[in-house]
Order: sequence, then structure tokens, then C-alpha cells
Amino acid sequence: MSDSKLTHRLLGVIENDILPLTLRGVSGGNKVFGAAILRKDDLSLVIAGTNDETSNPLWHGEVHTLKQFYELPDAPPTKELLFLSTHEPCTMCMSAITWAGFDNYFYFFSHEDSRDSFAIPHDLKIMKELYGLEPGGYRRQNAFFTARSIIDMAVAADEPERSDFLQRIDAIRDRYALASDTYQSHKGETKIPLG
Repeated sequence: MSDSKLTHRLLGVIENDILPLTLRGVSGGNKVFGAAILRKDDLSLVIAGTNDETSNPLWHGEVHTLKQFYELPDAPPTKELLFLSTHEPCTMCMSAITWAGFDNYFYFFSHEDSRDSFAIPHDLKIMKELYGLEPGGYRRQNAFFTARSIIDMAVAADEPERSDFLQRIDAIRDRYALASDTYQSHKGETKIPLG
């Protein structure tokens, strides 16, 4: 499958499946992080989810989506699936994705975006304090998984796809900025430990 087709589909899942869930979630005080699981063979959506830390501080977007995935009556084997995260996963979520047996994940926003654009610096602080890693310091290709930036995939696309992807990326960024504003306005009202 071409990177162009994959980029188109991943952006579509963020736009149409994850973002609507996240917009509802942030209105209840949850963070802006979401995830989805797709089949590798035809890119059909298996499940989409979003952060639910107001219920449980461990229900980050990725972990909560995995929880819901394993509640499906016939969850497909993870080796047949792609994992999509709206934000580069924190160390807990990276580990959960790995322990679940996924050999991949794709992300839209970087750890630096989480810190700089969303005022949520915890991923980078934890990586630095626990593991001594600077931003970008973990191995995105390793014995367990390959992690890829959707933005990088879009930038590497040929025209006219690149221009289309970049317009869609800007629109996604704008919608997430509004979601972040909603989350930030509720931030002090929740009991999320690392709000």
C-alpha cells in the first residue's frame, strides 16, 4: 500500500472518527488525545476512541481505545492491525501498544506539539526524568514497533497530494486548537493528577 493512500486514510479517520469523540470528551474535562485501530489489509476502522481520564487517570486516548478494543466480541489479532494516535504516545501508551502486540503506530502531533501547542508537557518531562531522554530520543524503529509521523508522511508525498494533505493538516490543527481551548477552560475542575 502506498504511503499516499495510507496518509489519506489516517487523516480521514482523525477528521471523521476520532475528532468528533474528542470534541465531546474535552467538553467533559478530558484531554485532547485520541486513537483508532484499523485493519492493515483494507484500512477499515475497527474502533476509534478518545481520552477518558476523568473516569480513570490511566485512560489516556490510546489505553482507553485498547480497553474498548479488547471488549469487542471478536477483536482481530493485533499483527493484522494499524494503531493510530492523534498525539505521539507517552511512555505508558507506547508500552501498552507494545504489550498488546502491535508492530506499528502512526501519530499526528509530536511530543513537542503536546507541550508547546497544548500546554501538556508531561510526556516529555516523564521521558526526561525517568529515562534521561531528550525530545525525540526514543527509537521509533526497534525490535517491537515502527512509529511514523503522519505529518512527515504528508510532507514526503508528491504533488498534488502534498498540498491537499497540508491543507487538511492545517484544518485538523485548527480544530484541535479549539478542542484544546475547551480542555484548558475545564482543566482546574477535574481531578486528573497530571492535568
